[in-house]
Amino acid sequence: MTDRPGGDSSDEPHEPGELPHRELRDAQTLRALAHPVRLRILEELAHRGPATATELADRLGKSAANCSWHLRQLARFGFLEEAPGGTRRERYWRLVLQSQSFGHSDANEEPELALAEDAVAEVMLAREVEALNAWRSARRSEAPEWRAGSTEYQNWTWFTAEELSAFAEDLSEVLERHQSRVLARIDPARRPPGCRPVRLVGWAIPVGPETETARERESTEPTDP
Repeated sequence: MTDRPGGDSSDEPHEPGELPHRELRDAQTLRALAHPVRLRILEELAHRGPATATELADRLGKSAANCSWHLRQLARFGFLEEAPGGTRRERYWRLVLQSQSFGHSDANEEPELALAEDAVAEVMLAREVEALNAWRSARRSEAPEWRAGSTEYQNWTWFTAEELSAFAEDLSEVLERHQSRVLARIDPARRPPGCRPVRLVGWAIPVGPETETARERESTEPTDP
């Protein structure tokens, strides 16, 4: 499962815990996200607030026409909406505030949806790796407090399936404690001085076969003739 925050769909402030959730279970909707330029557009709108196609084109090094097309596609599938302040020729766009998840489909029952989920996950992972490499390249020029606060964590452990599920729930609870910051700071004007966007990425995945039980080991051990 993948969870991502979206943007704001209301001019009214949201209270902590009010972030609406959207589970993406439509292949066409998921494919609308499976494009690196669209992910960058979503990031820009999350980081800097509403923008026009022309403004986004300048930031991303793309044409205004190209960005306008991507914006319309994202709006078509419910990820963006038109914001106040634009004109017929230059519309402002903003995120729709929502958390999003996908990755629950059964590939045997819904192969088209599973393929779309894989496509989005691949594009998202590539973007996260790109961002991590950019941080690593620039980190020595960052202020000491940001270098000290950042972290990369790698470890191995041994879990049962139940323990892995419990770990995932514990991690979700930690993230949820900080969810109010997403709600309070999605508007750039509400962010405290010195605030920066921070990427939170992680995975806990099983590798290798399950450990055999004692009975299974006994049944496979060779016996003396």
